[in-house]
Amino acid sequence: MRLLIMGPPGAGKGTQAKYVAEHFKIPAISTGDIFRANVGQGTPLGIEAKRYMDAGEYVPDEVTNLMVRDRIDEPDAVAGFLLDGYPRTLAQVEELDGMVAFTGHSLDAVIVLTADRDEIVERLLRRAQTEGRADDTEDVIRRRQEVYAEETEPLIAIYRERGLTHEVDGMGEVDQVTQRIFDSLNGVIES
Repeated sequence: MRLLIMGPPGAGKGTQAKYVAEHFKIPAISTGDIFRANVGQGTPLGIEAKRYMDAGEYVPDEVTNLMVRDRIDEPDAVAGFLLDGYPRTLAQVEELDGMVAFTGHSLDAVIVLTADRDEIVERLLRRAQTEGRADDTEDVIRRRQEVYAEETEPLIAIYRERGLTHEVDGMGEVDQVTQRIFDSLNGVIES
């Protein structure tokens, strides 16, 4: 089982990734977690990534790609994985295609969580208050939405053309959204 989960910041990807991965007994792999693990362990890739992160810059595709490749090569990901936060660029789509093809597999599905932009902003503002995230201002949240729309959302069209996307309404109670995901995948992926 090889899945991607995509959607705008605040749509609930991380939350849903955990439940979907648990259901299919595959690891949920987030690029943020990969970065933190490599930096924390002081790996050569982590040291290189930290230089960019400390400067407030994006970690280059080649570093990100190598980290993802290393992670999906780990034993727990042999039977499959759910990627959250990757790919984010066309070059990463192409790299992931090669990684998966190298193993003799292909992606099974791309879960796309959809949500009303204003509702997401409200959701993230509430989260910022309850979790004390002072840097999550409305302007910052709206800018993240714009960056997603400009840079990552266009990748969904690639997967849509391949017939892999399963668009799911990401608004509502967590368990309702999870059930919508499973209903969407029903018949496509046997669990």
